[in-house]
Amino acid sequence: MDPYKALGIDKKASEQEVKRAYRKLAHKYHPDKGDGGDDKKFKEVTEAYEIIGDKQKRAQYDQFGNMGGGAGGPGGGFGGFDFGGFQNVNVDFGGGGFGDIFDTFFGGGGNGRSKQGGPSKGSDIEMVIQLRFEEAIFGTTKEIEISRYVTCTHCKGNGAEPGSKLVNCDDCKGTGQKVQIRRTPLGQIQTAAVCSDCNGTGRIPEKKCSKCHAEGRVLENAKINVKVPAGIHDQAVIRLRDKGEAGMQGGTYGDLFVHVSIVPSNEFERINNDIHNKQSIHMLQAVMGDEVKIATVHGDVTLKIPHGTQSGKVFKISGKGVPRVGSDTFGDHYVKIIVDIPEKLSKKEKELYNNLIEETQLDIKPQNKGLFG
Repeated sequence: MDPYKALGIDKKASEQEVKRAYRKLAHKYHPDKGDGGDDKKFKEVTEAYEIIGDKQKRAQYDQFGNMGGGAGGPGGGFGGFDFGGFQNVNVDFGGGGFGDIFDTFFGGGGNGRSKQGGPSKGSDIEMVIQLRFEEAIFGTTKEIEISRYVTCTHCKGNGAEPGSKLVNCDDCKGTGQKVQIRRTPLGQIQTAAVCSDCNGTGRIPEKKCSKCHAEGRVLENAKINVKVPAGIHDQAVIRLRDKGEAGMQGGTYGDLFVHVSIVPSNEFERINNDIHNKQSIHMLQAVMGDEVKIATVHGDVTLKIPHGTQSGKVFKISGKGVPRVGSDTFGDHYVKIIVDIPEKLSKKEKELYNNLIEETQLDIKPQNKGLFG
């Protein structure tokens, strides 16, 4: 059976696509679902994920899984990974050679337990949370809800019904490995892989746990508080250790990776740890000077506008920007002054501007007199 077909994905699927496909099918076929569960299908998708959910095993399968011929033939297992009838077979190549080379790829020879054996670490979980502009600046705590596998409390993760014990795995005879010999153009080659029945531990429950069915974990919904630090940037990732999924048969937890997406502000623009915005002032304020209120993320502050300020002038307000993550310091606030030129004038304003023109003896061209005449 092809593990890619078992999970319903393409061979070019990304790691995340593999994880999503497995979670979906595992949830669908999990025996705990009663009428909706399917123990055989669940085991099938789990075995498929054990192969292509791991980078090294996936690379091994992609390279060697479909090799034809060999003593085992292509009939069983996942695409040529047929270990039936070859458990505990050991071929001595003598002092290194091809045996040592392929042991490097396949996790050791037929003697002893594979370095990859034993309970494996659970999968990581990735998700996205959306923050308002102000939440990213000042920090917040977000409660999220996820569906994940957790260690079975009934059997404490070992997969055995309380009161029963663990016994040697029948498939691998307690070695934790399944070994296969293949004939290739290079000669006979021995390959070994972790036993899927016992997950490399060499032990299986004498009686399966009635709650998790020997998997050592169960699916549940969990609420988790995510503390968002002040000053976090867009697209930052928060890692919560051991908040991912529990590994099978007592394996440790994976991690939870929370990707941050920040909603832009209509008023402010953030550049690194600085805040930028614009402030319009009247033409006379620019000419004569004034004190104006400037909105910042920390509240309004008073800014002194010198006389003769030109439109486009940028002023810096120190320490009114974004807090630097893990520090007591802040970025700055930059405000760009926009001088408003009136489009319409009252009769009184026209008289005042005309008087100003006469007093200053400005040479106003005829096409501009319409504004003041």
